[in-house]
Amino acid sequence: MDALFVTPDSSAKAYQELAKTYSAIEPPTWSLLLAESCRAKGYDVGILDSDAERLSLKAAVERIVDTKPRLLVMVLYGQNPNSGTTSMIGAIELATALKAAGLGAPICFVGSHTSALPKEVLAYSCVDIVLLNEGVYALHNLLRSDLKNDLRTIKGIGYKRPNGFAPELVLNPPEQVVPQARMDIDLPGYAWDLLPYRERPLDLYRAHFWHAEFNHDKRTPFAAIYTSLGCQFACNFCMINIVNRVDNDDATNASHSRGMRFWSPEWVAREMRKLADMGVKTLRISDEMFFLNRKYYVPILDDCVQSGYGFNMWTYSRIDTVRANVLDKFKQAGVNWLALGIEAGNQSVRQEVSKGTFQEVNIRDVCRTIRNSDINIISNYIFGFPEDNYDTMRETLSLALELNTEMANMYPCQALPGSPLYHTARENGWDLPNTFEGFAFLSYESTPMRTKYLSAAEVLKFRDGAWQTYFRNPAYLSVIEKKFGAIERRNIEQMSEIRLKRRLLGD
Repeated sequence: MDALFVTPDSSAKAYQELAKTYSAIEPPTWSLLLAESCRAKGYDVGILDSDAERLSLKAAVERIVDTKPRLLVMVLYGQNPNSGTTSMIGAIELATALKAAGLGAPICFVGSHTSALPKEVLAYSCVDIVLLNEGVYALHNLLRSDLKNDLRTIKGIGYKRPNGFAPELVLNPPEQVVPQARMDIDLPGYAWDLLPYRERPLDLYRAHFWHAEFNHDKRTPFAAIYTSLGCQFACNFCMINIVNRVDNDDATNASHSRGMRFWSPEWVAREMRKLADMGVKTLRISDEMFFLNRKYYVPILDDCVQSGYGFNMWTYSRIDTVRANVLDKFKQAGVNWLALGIEAGNQSVRQEVSKGTFQEVNIRDVCRTIRNSDINIISNYIFGFPEDNYDTMRETLSLALELNTEMANMYPCQALPGSPLYHTARENGWDLPNTFEGFAFLSYESTPMRTKYLSAAEVLKFRDGAWQTYFRNPAYLSVIEKKFGAIERRNIEQMSEIRLKRRLLGD
């Protein structure tokens, strides 16, 4: 095998007890894209998903060693913006064990954390090569090489050059990301057939609990696809665009490489047809900004209507990009949930972290318009922005309770590697987590950024209390029971009985 693409399992530490039943298990999107891209060039590839199979460390090592790949690629992305960092928990553990087991193949890391901090990742003794952005062309050129003597000639990688007792960490000149004109050609699809399954394709993957209307029986089979990559905005707290970087400067952050690239509607239709034929009904459109460019999303929605896939879909939208005149088309196509980045209840706080790109709209009117089209809302809120204090965080919670949307995600603010906020924190000497687990929103070690007025512990305590307040709110539970049923209400009540343990709070 030329390359084995591996997803390590970090779920237990990242999600605590929620990992057993409630957290989603998403298909490894970038493993699928990279594998298909390499396969299209004639290389023999495979995928090992330790997360989906819940493999023990020992079992994962044995499987990988038995495969005998020329190159092992740890692909570190995931369902949350921080997943590239939290995936490092399992990746370093697995890579270390593989070296101890005598794996001869070089171990390569790719993902958002790697793109953000390539030298820091390369410094680990278990890491031989890093890819400096999404890595498509660098990977092709790696597999064309002898993986040893040719490394200095390959753009877009970092590697170790022998230099006495301590190897020298070398970052080669950057390689381009796949340009718009070659998206369909050089990222030609998903290698769905390489995924593990129990009885039928994609049955090891489960949708987000709310996506399945809080019904565990509707969560599998589940898939997620991109129709575009990247985002044109540059919010301080976001690191999504760091995988687009084409600059090795240490000061580079996600805001320097913003932009969007799109696959053709025909490409999307082909992938959706494959998933429909495999029996998938629950589908996530993972684009950061699906509800933005009519030129691309309208043909996709039209195809969903005409083809009758029958998907239950969700996707993201900023609240200032929602267009009322196309919501009925979204609903008809099967988009039953829109995730809205509301972020903060206080306008000044919100404008500060969005660098003025946020167009002020009436959030209440937007939510009312979406609901009038019979589309459910997942509202995303963040507690602990730099300007937050108790009063502004209470504003955010009050807005969440007032909107009372069918789902709400509540995150403690993290200065995620690759984000502008991370670089600001470093420049100002602010405390940052000293472990990968510390960047996980729901982990025991979770260590959010302090604000100008509140400690990290105060932010975390407020966030956890706000979550309990929201999901135990009788008005919210009444909405769920009326819309989805009594069993679904009870499922949420059972979920809210799980209390996260937090080191910062003395647990």
